[in-house]
Amino acid sequence: MEEQSSSPMRALFIGFGNVGQKVAEVLFVEREKHPRLVNLNLSIIGIVTKSRGSLVNNAGVNVVRALKDIQDIGRFSSLGFELVNISGLDAIRQLDYDVLIELSTLSIQQRGEPALSHVREALKRGKHVVTANKAPAAFAYHELQSLAREKGVRFLHESTVLDGTPVFSLAREGLKGCTISSVSGVLNSTTNFVLSRMEQGESLESAVKTAQREGFAEADPRHDLEGWDAAAKITVLANALLGASMTPFDVDRQGITHVKVEDAQRAVKAGKHLKLICKAWSEGGTVRARVSLQEVEHGHPLAPIHESGSILMIESDLLAPFVITETDPTLCDTAYGVINDLLSVACK
Repeated sequence: MEEQSSSPMRALFIGFGNVGQKVAEVLFVEREKHPRLVNLNLSIIGIVTKSRGSLVNNAGVNVVRALKDIQDIGRFSSLGFELVNISGLDAIRQLDYDVLIELSTLSIQQRGEPALSHVREALKRGKHVVTANKAPAAFAYHELQSLAREKGVRFLHESTVLDGTPVFSLAREGLKGCTISSVSGVLNSTTNFVLSRMEQGESLESAVKTAQREGFAEADPRHDLEGWDAAAKITVLANALLGASMTPFDVDRQGITHVKVEDAQRAVKAGKHLKLICKAWSEGGTVRARVSLQEVEHGHPLAPIHESGSILMIESDLLAPFVITETDPTLCDTAYGVINDLLSVACK
């Protein structure tokens, strides 16, 4: 078994929303429930947020107290000496850490900022980066990977697609020698949930509210409903697995805002399901990508995924097409993707 150094890996969190809190909860509150995490010795020296305050302690932030503060008062308490006033970029440039955990909010219209600058600055300092934010890999994948190689560190992003289900690590370790020619799937949980509910007669607006109550739809669902989240995900896959150099703006994109209940139910009566399908493929030396609403036959490999699940089909030159399915993911799935990447950094 690979072993980690006895000294802890020092981590800086940028963003501490639901995913960040779950990562911290698993590693610092529920640790004894997960014996396979023995090789991950982590010390969080900083947590920087926009609205909840920021904590810095070179000896290690009191993570349990930080989680309790968020639960009790919605922000970090001012009672401790750890509370500071510092921006994300300043923390990345000034603090002493080994790995940046970038969990800020996806920004499309800002072309990935500020997350892209966060990642770039950390890599320039020779720090590892783990992120669940799709923007850096969607807007500057090859630049960031090249910078990471130059500095001898890792830029990892497992949680950007299919939550924590292994996709990129599978491609790195399990598809050696294969040339991937196409990836396609249902990658946005919110739109798949909404379309599934519309098949049962629920309106789009009502289904969105249900998804928000269940915790996997954003308060502002436009990125999901207009296809931007799906476009960002297929861009990450195209860049990482097919060698593309594209951004979400290069994706032929369609959303589901125009879909009516009658459309979904008409498809079901015809033996089909409405799905927002993401696809990237090589064509004449060029990689293309699209997000489109399609009627999928019952027997199609992408048809069985319902509600909040996701599915990805990978086609290559040496293997028959195969699918990776994620059924009813929870917040823990996304957190696990971050933890898996941290283990990749820690266990050398």
